[in-house]
Amino acid sequence: MVGGLFITLEGGEGTGKSTHARRLAARLEAKGHDVVLTREPGGSPAAEDIRRLLVTGEPERWSPVAETLLNNAARDAHLEVVIRPALARGAVVVCDRFMDSTRAYQGYAAGCDMALIDYLESVVVRETRPRLTLVFDLDPEVGLARAKGRGGEDRYEKKGLAFHQHLREIFLAIAAGDTRRCVVIDAAAPVDEVADAVWKAVAPRLSR
Repeated sequence: MVGGLFITLEGGEGTGKSTHARRLAARLEAKGHDVVLTREPGGSPAAEDIRRLLVTGEPERWSPVAETLLNNAARDAHLEVVIRPALARGAVVVCDRFMDSTRAYQGYAAGCDMALIDYLESVVVRETRPRLTLVFDLDPEVGLARAKGRGGEDRYEKKGLAFHQHLREIFLAIAAGDTRRCVVIDAAAPVDEVADAVWKAVAPRLSR
């Protein structure tokens, strides 16, 4: 990761991560940075194939263990093809979801053994970990209402309000447990205010 900066955006459904990942990437590019905007699951051709298995269909299509394995298979391809080469050349990588989503969705919320998740991180992610993670926080009822308008990839939205309320608590706990890396963003604020909060968190990291 010498010379590169790895930024991830995390949070529940409909929190605006994708919108602000695009806005952040555009702002960084305008300031002359080499930027790679990507997402998980997905981000590389093979990983996008796996994404389609994960985000469509009925909520119980996969067990938590199966989801964890699929996410890590996609992540391995994504890291090798996209993320590590970009960081090696000194780019800023802006990724919509990464390892914290697996910990939150499949681990703490769905009950996959955290020892398995830890092990897979050790062999798949290894040292390629985000230097900054922006955790977008929003009332799940609001987020799910926003997400309904997207259509298509709605498997996780179907898991019910209680699941998403628990997920919100989990993401906030992850952020509280790693305050050097994580910054919580109030995703209920007006979109320009959210963008300003994102930039306030990112800008100091660019000079390190």
